[in-house]
Amino acid sequence: MKDAASRFDADLSDLGHDEWLTQLEEVATEFGSFERLGAHHLAAFIDEGPELLVTFESVDVAREQNHDEEPIGFAFVRSEGWSHLAILATKDTWFRDETVYGYFDRLVDDGFFEDFDSVLFYGAGMSGYAAAAFAVAAPGTRVLALRPQATLDPRVTGWDNRFTAMRRTSFTDRYGYAPDMIDALDRAYIVYDPFEPMDAMHGALFTKPNATKLRVPHLGGVIERDMAGMHMLAPMITSAMDGTLTGAAFSRLYRKRQSHLPYLRGLLAVTEKRDRPDLARRVCNFSLRDRQRPFFARKLELLDDANPK
Repeated sequence: MKDAASRFDADLSDLGHDEWLTQLEEVATEFGSFERLGAHHLAAFIDEGPELLVTFESVDVAREQNHDEEPIGFAFVRSEGWSHLAILATKDTWFRDETVYGYFDRLVDDGFFEDFDSVLFYGAGMSGYAAAAFAVAAPGTRVLALRPQATLDPRVTGWDNRFTAMRRTSFTDRYGYAPDMIDALDRAYIVYDPFEPMDAMHGALFTKPNATKLRVPHLGGVIERDMAGMHMLAPMITSAMDGTLTGAAFSRLYRKRQSHLPYLRGLLAVTEKRDRPDLARRVCNFSLRDRQRPFFARKLELLDDANPK
């Protein structure tokens, strides 16, 4: 199936917003289908192999963070021969829209998900919420959600003051409370930084028998960017697709943080914020163990000057 995927081609880089949408529509129409879902959402389907990756993203995030400014699943069409359904939003909606509900209703009525051997829903943040919420349309499948919100209903998560503009949006109708939507799944992988209070509190709401909590301490609020930078996001997605993403497998992948400079800088910042020069010194020494890093060498000098042994 990887050979079949080699015919798939897309060039979405260095385009204006409207040009990008037009090119995406042309690519999806050629290799599958494309549909605009109301004013702020669209669905692009690439029909390839018997595994289906369903992703939720905002157009801006896809263009700013992904390789070649394309939906994240396009890389897996090429490398793995998977089919891919990209649900994209042109603004921050949390995908709370009747047209999106109707689209998934039609997929269910048509038996769309039954045509695939494996299905994985994926998203991060706002899109992690949507991945968990809409996965109910495909019982028995899996979801990989990075720092997802459970709901933005202020009666449930009034403690989350980050998204106050969404408080008038209904999270109590169709595909609403994400933790309830994962009950019929084979497995839900919930990834979050336990030291990010709001993300950790949302993560706690996903406590279910079929949920695997994967904690990434000190990665902060944009964990998908750092995980991609560590080259661990793609292996996580492939492992989640085939059901082999166990806690132990994730721990092995997460060791890549030990050589990821942004992670080491963030960890050092944590030790400094906590006024722990002993721990800061350990982070610097660890960072310098196998290569010269002037930033950490200078920090170590400053620590030694301020805190002589």
